[in-house]
Amino acid sequence: MSHATPAWESRIGRRLRLRDLHILSTVVQWGSMAKAASHLAMSQPAVSEAIASLEAALGVRLLDRTPHGVEPTLYASALLKRGLVVFDELRQGINEIEFLADPTAGEVRIGSVESLAAGFVPEVIDQFSRKYPRVLVHVVNAQFGTQEFRALHERTVDLMLSRILKPVADDEIDAEVLFQDEFFVVASARSPWARRRKIALADLLDEPWILFPPNTAVAPLVAQAFGAQGLELPRARVTSFSAAIRMQLVATGRFLAIMAGSLLRPNAERWDLRALPIALDGLTVPVAIFKLKHRTVSPVVEKFVEHLRAAAKSLGSPD
Repeated sequence: MSHATPAWESRIGRRLRLRDLHILSTVVQWGSMAKAASHLAMSQPAVSEAIASLEAALGVRLLDRTPHGVEPTLYASALLKRGLVVFDELRQGINEIEFLADPTAGEVRIGSVESLAAGFVPEVIDQFSRKYPRVLVHVVNAQFGTQEFRALHERTVDLMLSRILKPVADDEIDAEVLFQDEFFVVASARSPWARRRKIALADLLDEPWILFPPNTAVAPLVAQAFGAQGLELPRARVTSFSAAIRMQLVATGRFLAIMAGSLLRPNAERWDLRALPIALDGLTVPVAIFKLKHRTVSPVVEKFVEHLRAAAKSLGSPD
């Protein structure tokens, strides 16, 4: 234990530079010293020198040269895995300093499934940006069919928003349920079915339906809702997970679709959509915020989470 501090100072502390870590990460990303140098606006000898400096400081080889370029050794992979955390913590620290200096500044990075990004999320961003107009909000599409959390683990987003379609198996992920998202049978206001006060699900089996693709996690839940009423799934005319496709086709007045309330509420008036008076037994799915456990996020991200919670509390049933 007595040698730990001198070893750190002489071998690592004075010789390991964040700039060199960034260069190593870029070389691994591009698989080439030359391509990394071009991307970094550096000379190739300067890139090679930075890698050599890292290898000398650590006493291990970090890159293997192959006919197809360079590949990280297991030592480089271990270093870069921890380096992601280092750079993320620095980014969060800078964001926190910006927030402390000016509570209206900073950035929030969100991963969201498309159906939430087409309804619930923009409503929250609108309210949030009115209060914090100088905060930059990044939203990226996150497909959650298999509930993978790569973007969180790679720290490219601060939080993710999706439905919990099965138990979360990742021990490093914390899931906070925001609200229960009820699903509805939806038609255009111009559809003859929108004028009916009493409709049975069985009445609609021969209509043109837009269904979720069978390989998606929500498809079995829809099948169960039909099965609970002793019905088979209707024959689909269209299968798509795209919120835009479903809304536009339903708006023609020809098609019916199953939609989540979080998508229907903010879009019903815009697309002239109506929830039909049909109960889909058990077709309610929790919507959650997913974050990395033991990761400190910036104050501005916490403020955005507060807006998410407030918006979730205000949700009611669509007309």
